[in-house]
Amino acid sequence: MTEVTKRRLNASKGKAWAEVKKKPQKTTQKAGKTLVKTGGKAKNKGLHPRNLHRQGYDFAALAASYPALAPHLITTDYGQVSIPFAEPQAVLALNAALLQHHYHIQDWQLPEGYLCPPIPGRVDYLHHIADLLAEGGKIPQGRRIRGLDIGTGANGIYPLLGSSVYGWQFVGADINPVALDNVAGVLQHNPKLTGAIELRLQPEPEQIFHGLLQAGECFDFSLCNPPFHASAADARSGSERKQRNLAASRGEQHQRQEHKLNFGGCQAELWCDGGELGFLLRMIHESREYGGQVLWFSSLVSKSDNLKPCQQALTRLGAKEVKILEMQQGNKQTRVLAWSFFDAAARLQWWKFKA
Repeated sequence: MTEVTKRRLNASKGKAWAEVKKKPQKTTQKAGKTLVKTGGKAKNKGLHPRNLHRQGYDFAALAASYPALAPHLITTDYGQVSIPFAEPQAVLALNAALLQHHYHIQDWQLPEGYLCPPIPGRVDYLHHIADLLAEGGKIPQGRRIRGLDIGTGANGIYPLLGSSVYGWQFVGADINPVALDNVAGVLQHNPKLTGAIELRLQPEPEQIFHGLLQAGECFDFSLCNPPFHASAADARSGSERKQRNLAASRGEQHQRQEHKLNFGGCQAELWCDGGELGFLLRMIHESREYGGQVLWFSSLVSKSDNLKPCQQALTRLGAKEVKILEMQQGNKQTRVLAWSFFDAAARLQWWKFKA
C-alpha cells in the first residue's frame, strides 16, 4: 500500500466516523403519511444514537477478541490503527471480529462470491426499525417480536444482529439454498440462537411474499436490502465506475479489470429484472395481500429517485401510513421506506393483543 493510499484511507475513515451534532427531528404529516427528516442537511446526520460504532472501531480490542484480524492491521501516517478496507479478506476478518466482540456471535463465515455487509449500516437499519415499533413509547424486545428478512443472503446479518441486540425472533428467507446453508452453519456455532432464527427457502424465485408467508402467521415487521442493479452488465458497469472514482480520488491510474462489486455478490444479491425500483414495486404490490399479517413492511432504498413512484403505488393500494427514515454512514446516504396497512389505532390494538 502506497503512502498516498494510506493517507487517503485515514482521511476517509476520519470523515466516516466523525462525531456529529444531533439536531431536532422534524416530522411532517401529510394525508395520513409521515415523512421523517432530520434537522439540517442530510450530510450532517450520522449513525443512530444507539449504534455501538458511532465512534469508530477499537482495533486493538477487536484483535484481542478475534486474533485472525491482527495480520490485517496497519498503522496510518497519523499513528492510527486501521485495516486496508479495499482488501476483501481484511473486511471479512473485521466483520467476524465485530460480530464476536460486540454481538457475541461466534465463527461467522461467508462463502466466496457473496456480499460482505457493513456491520454499522446494517445494525443502524435495525435500530430504526426498533424506533418504528416503539409507538407506545417503549422499544419492544424479546422473542415475542417477529421479523421477516427478505433476501437474508449467505451472511444472515439482519437476523443475527436483531436477535443479538434486541432478542427478536426472525424468519430469514432467500431463494438460494447455498446461502441458507451457510447461515445454518453459523447458527450451529451459536446455540444461544436456537429457536430465534428460522431459515426458509422461497420456492418461487419470481415472488416475494407469495409462497413464503404461511396462513395465519404474523410478523411485526419485514425488512429487505433489495437488488440494486437491473442486469449483470449494469452491475459490472457500476463496479467499474466505482473503481475509476476510487482510483481518481487516490491520484492513481485506473487499470481496467474484472472487479467484484462490494467484495462479491451472487446474481440474486446484485441484480434483478427492473432493478431496485422494479423489485420495490413488486414487493409493494404483494404486500397489500398480506397487509393484515405484517404490521410494518420496510425496505432499504438506495436511489432516492425511486421513492416517489413507491409512495404513489402505496397511495393507490391504500397504505394507511408511509414513513421515510433517512440514514447515513460516512458519505453514504440511504433511507428506509416503511409502510403499514394498519392505521394508528389499529397498530395500538396490535400491541395490546400481543401483550
